[in-house]
Amino acid sequence: MGDLFLVRHGETAWSRSGRHTGRTDVPLTERGRDEARAVVPLIRSHRIGAAFVSPLQRARETAELIGLHHPRVDADLVEWDYGGYEGITTVDIQRERPGWFLFSDGVAPGPPERPGESAEQVGERADRILAKVDAAFANTEGCVVLVSHGHFLRVLTARRLGLPPADGALFQLATGAVCRLGTEHGRPVIAGWNVRPGS
Repeated sequence: MGDLFLVRHGETAWSRSGRHTGRTDVPLTERGRDEARAVVPLIRSHRIGAAFVSPLQRARETAELIGLHHPRVDADLVEWDYGGYEGITTVDIQRERPGWFLFSDGVAPGPPERPGESAEQVGERADRILAKVDAAFANTEGCVVLVSHGHFLRVLTARRLGLPPADGALFQLATGAVCRLGTEHGRPVIAGWNVRPGS
C-alpha cells in the first residue's frame, strides 16, 4: 500500500474569520490560491496513482492549482455538515453554549437541506472514502491524494488509524497544509502532519 496524501484546501474568507464552513460553497481568497500553489513541491516528487476531491469549489480549485488533472469528484469528501452552526464562529456558539466543542458536543439542527451531522455520521463517510482509497491502491501504483476540508480530514485520519471519529479532535490541520499517512509493519501511521511550505 502506498502513501495517502491529505490536502486541506487553501484559505477562504470564512476560514480566515473562523466561521464554520460546511456546505456553503465559498471560493478561495488570493492568499488561499497562494497556499495551494505552494503545496506543489510537497507532492510533485511523488507518483500519483489516484486523486479524489470534494465537489466544493474551494477544494476543486485547490486541486487544480496543485496540478491534479481530472481528480475524481466525490461527495463523501465534503466538509462536516454544521447544521445550525453553519457560518458561525466557535466564540459565538460558546456564548450560548459555554465550553462547546464540535467533536464531543455536535451541532444544532439546521434547515432540511443542511440538517447537521454527528461525528459518527462524518466517520461513516470517511470509512466509505477509505474503502475507495484502498480500492485505488489495489488497482494502481503510486500514492493517493485527497483534497478536502479540515474537520473531515481530521475524522478520516482518526478512522484510518483505527480510532473513533471524535478522536479527529487530536489532529490540528491548517489551510493549505499537507499530511501523509503511510504504514509501518503493515499498520497505518502518520508519516507527516500539517506540513506547510516554509514551516
